[in-house]
Amino acid sequence: MEDLTMSSAMEMQDYDYCDSFGCRTFTGDVMLRYLQPDVHKSLLDTINNSKPLDPAIANCVADSMKEWAIDSGCTHYTHWFQPLTGATAEKHDSFLEPTDSGAIAVFSGDMLIRGEPDASSFPSGGIRDTWEARGYTAWDATSPAFIMPNEEGGTLCIPTAFVSWTGEALDKKTPLLRSIDVINEQAMRILRLFGNDAGVKRVITTLGLEQEYFLIDEAFVANRPDLLICGRTLIGAPPPKGHQLDDHYFGKIPERVLAFMDDSEQQLYELGIPVKTRHNEVAPGQYEIAPTYENANVASDHQMLLMEVLKATAEAHGFKCLLHEKPFAGVNGSGKHNNWSIATDTGINLLNPGKEPQSNTQFLLFLCAVIRAVDLHADLLRASVASAANDHRLGANEAPPAIISIFLGEMLTDILDQIESDETRSARTGGTLDLGTTSMPKVDRDSGDRNRTSPFAFTGNKFEFRAVGSTSTIAWPNTILNTIIAESLDYIATTLENVFSGSTTEEQRDTAVRSLLQDILKKHRKVVFDGDNYSETWQEEAKRRGLPNLATAPDAFASLVSDKSLDLFANYKVLSNRELQAREEVLLETYTTKVGIEARTLIQMLSTQVLPAALRYQRELAEVVETSRKVSIDCSRTLGRLADVGKLSESIQASLEALGLCLETLKIAVTGEHVETVAHAIFIRDTLVPEMLVARGISDALEQVVPDDIWPLPSYTEMLFIR
Repeated sequence: MEDLTMSSAMEMQDYDYCDSFGCRTFTGDVMLRYLQPDVHKSLLDTINNSKPLDPAIANCVADSMKEWAIDSGCTHYTHWFQPLTGATAEKHDSFLEPTDSGAIAVFSGDMLIRGEPDASSFPSGGIRDTWEARGYTAWDATSPAFIMPNEEGGTLCIPTAFVSWTGEALDKKTPLLRSIDVINEQAMRILRLFGNDAGVKRVITTLGLEQEYFLIDEAFVANRPDLLICGRTLIGAPPPKGHQLDDHYFGKIPERVLAFMDDSEQQLYELGIPVKTRHNEVAPGQYEIAPTYENANVASDHQMLLMEVLKATAEAHGFKCLLHEKPFAGVNGSGKHNNWSIATDTGINLLNPGKEPQSNTQFLLFLCAVIRAVDLHADLLRASVASAANDHRLGANEAPPAIISIFLGEMLTDILDQIESDETRSARTGGTLDLGTTSMPKVDRDSGDRNRTSPFAFTGNKFEFRAVGSTSTIAWPNTILNTIIAESLDYIATTLENVFSGSTTEEQRDTAVRSLLQDILKKHRKVVFDGDNYSETWQEEAKRRGLPNLATAPDAFASLVSDKSLDLFANYKVLSNRELQAREEVLLETYTTKVGIEARTLIQMLSTQVLPAALRYQRELAEVVETSRKVSIDCSRTLGRLADVGKLSESIQASLEALGLCLETLKIAVTGEHVETVAHAIFIRDTLVPEMLVARGISDALEQVVPDDIWPLPSYTEMLFIR
């Protein structure tokens, strides 16, 4: 992803379609046209400076939103929120309200600010019982309202938080907003220490997200129950050609795919989502889309919208958009690279090293805060991206591994060496590259290379958290990332505030800062690794360093409810103990439920499609053997194939019995107790998933010998290469 500033979204004005950018959002010119000047100013103060919303303007804003929405063809409005399902939710209400003489359009400030959806049917992790139904949605004015059109008109969508009647967060947005406030509070303390807070009202976290996805023809999905229900293939033999030649990567985009991309991007522009990059990814049928940087809350909402638009637009073009982390076994999976930085509202990137990073004390403090946070809470970062789907990527055959480490590059590594050794020398520079021909210009080279195997890599002026799964909501990993870094900023600010005072000299302050940096690096630099994260050597080295290797989701989930984690989130009021424990419970339930659905889908496919096809081919082979023997034709090899197919058919049936027994064991064990939920996840990981892999191996072996006219499922070759 390009290193771009938040203002990069303004580059959209260079495009011919700039007039349509943000036209379906209640921002910019739309707000100016529909709001009174004093109301507009007050609302902007809330949006830009996180000031509390003035209740006196709520009715005015609501009336203006209603007018704009109706002018745009809307008939309904909805509070759009992000429950713990990992998806979005909406309940539509009509503007229409009957009167004695007819009907009028009504949308008041109360209706804008608060909604009341049912809170009992969403996952709550025990916060709400089934009979406790009341929940509230609360307007998030910092994320723009938008319009989603449909054939009959459209719906005004109002981004909201979602909480229980008791005030506990039941969504992804509320903790993210809390974490953004916490990191602002702690970062401002650092700025004040160095006198760099002049004109700064707020520190914000910024995100740029790279979304990977697959496109396959929708006709294949109709004949693949696994894709239809689970979003990934549960069986499927590898194609003769995958991505070995790397000829798809950055290659020419197929025309049909390009039409889909153009359509998607136009809709995203209208929603104010500043998408910038598109290209073919590594695997055949795989692509990527990436926006420029936005503040973290808006970027999170936009990421959810982006996924919705991709899926809906794919259907309009006869495609199925697969966002699963590993839809095809043995083929490159999909991630969502989370490019995170921290900046002032005046536009200063606090992770920008500058021209002389070795003397940029403020930058070094923020850098070391990240190093300390990731080392202390690597288990939490791993848990933030843990899921059944992401288990197919992390710690498996592709980047990044499950061991969380930081890549810094040669320049910053050299600077850290200087700090630890108490030396000072000029920072390394990249220089220029001479391409060896007079017709080509010399190319400026960055001061360090990139490391595609690192799960958490510094890439110039930001950190790229590469472990986030492609289906994931980014709110959760960024809530954790913000909180752990805020804790380290708090530690640094508190340490230095105890030293910095009116009586200390500049030399004493410099000594104190350098001593603090040295202490942090001595304790926490072990999390920094610039080498090959795929290598077995690193696995061994990481173990020696004491870095956690949480290979599977159940391993990672446990770290969420450790005393260390519970205290961390409670201390900064991001999540209470009950809220955090509830999230661990929801994650465990989601893990067991999703794998259970996959197991039942696999059983159905094996029973009704794979086994009948195998038996049909077995019968054909038996008839050939019988006929050949009658006329004395040598059929020993055909007999051998018949025996092989017969063994595989028997093995499939044995696997079906084993899978059924696993599901029965789970069914009997269900009690609803947390300890049982953990046991279920471990049983699924250690017993059910391996049985599913055994069944898959047998099915894939059959697919490679059963004739195409008998095999009932679209193959990998068809799905990946027919576009």
